[in-house]
Amino acid sequence: MSTVLFPQHVIARKRDGFELGSEEIEAFARGATDGSWADYQLSALLMAIYLRGMTPGETVLLTGAMLRSGTVADLSSIKARKADKHSTGGVGDKVSLHVAPMVAACGVAVPMISGRGLGHTGGTLDKLESIPGFRVGISIEAYRRQVAEIGLCLIGQTGELAPADRKLYSLRDVTATVECIPLICASILSKKLASGIDCLVLDVKYGRGAFMREKARARELAVALTTVANKMGTPTRAVLTSMDEPLGHAVGNAVEVAESVACLKGAGARDLIEVTFAIGGQMLLLAGAAASAAEARAKLEASISSGAALGKFREMVRAQGGDPAVADNVSLLPRASIVREVPSPSGGYVVDVDPMGVALAALHLGAGRAKAESPVDPAVGIDRLAKVGDRVEAGAPLYRIHANSEAALGEANELMAKAIEVGPSRRAPAPLVDEIIG
Repeated sequence: MSTVLFPQHVIARKRDGFELGSEEIEAFARGATDGSWADYQLSALLMAIYLRGMTPGETVLLTGAMLRSGTVADLSSIKARKADKHSTGGVGDKVSLHVAPMVAACGVAVPMISGRGLGHTGGTLDKLESIPGFRVGISIEAYRRQVAEIGLCLIGQTGELAPADRKLYSLRDVTATVECIPLICASILSKKLASGIDCLVLDVKYGRGAFMREKARARELAVALTTVANKMGTPTRAVLTSMDEPLGHAVGNAVEVAESVACLKGAGARDLIEVTFAIGGQMLLLAGAAASAAEARAKLEASISSGAALGKFREMVRAQGGDPAVADNVSLLPRASIVREVPSPSGGYVVDVDPMGVALAALHLGAGRAKAESPVDPAVGIDRLAKVGDRVEAGAPLYRIHANSEAALGEANELMAKAIEVGPSRRAPAPLVDEIIG
């Protein structure tokens, strides 16, 4: 073995600003997978990458090395085009729950590997697990079989897929190296491309409730992600969307599942439907299931009006061990012991809903986790949340809290009171869908 492949030599080269080669990057990913690099050596290179950056070529190499650190699902026997989506995360972002069955109902297979929530962002897996009996931890073979049979499967990252990412992400989280675009690209894409997809749509959010607050920084990430994925042979587009207020009317787990079911029945919130059609439309376009944005939207609308999308959701829930009756009766979802509507202290218009304030309220209720190992209460959260631009009367409900203790209810209500502002003049909600990249 060449001395340059010893961890300390690879670390020193990146520390000094050199571009790493394929053998050095493969050694790094292998060391994260088999333990041949110590945690302090992995952490040192992560920090060097954070400080020195990576070229697009290095990022492609790192993504590929992390992708090959485990199993790459082979879905080639499935004739339908296979499309996935990924969101960089936000408050109330439950789009995956309903856009996946909508797209599947249009004839495009959707094999989706999702994550859990951490901090102020919710996780698709936590929301799905609020459905009684729903299993997100299934084998790659069961995943492949389900996609072949019903065209839809939503699972968590298994031990077989991109194990290097699991190790490196845990170290990034504790070494202040999470916000590094090359590392974000490699982390997201190594998991997504390992799932056996043909094309990918990314929802890259910016604003007060997003992982990246500045639009320019979010756009930089979107360009990097699409560039790397396309260079690796997977057609990819990114949709820049604003996250300056929570998406939809619900923030939590079971309450968000209920809102997604409402979307599948044609009763979704205006902003939630706008983002859903933007993401789902791009999935159909990339998969070749629509020739124009107008045709894509028409197909998605038809999947709702015909009941086909709700039927796909019901099939997915049944296939993954959940109670499919939730598609017809959301009261079967977990319910909190205290459900209380909170009235508006004054009449007027909603002029601001701070997404971070709402997220913190949900976190105090137990709907999210401050640490990766923290438990989540599926029943708690906030729903019937007023939106910017809504007219409200004094004493009329402004939002509803689902809590399992009076103490948590009180804490959440204090945070919510600071998060929502009612004023005398109407402020129009800002546009949500900004730009399509790639």
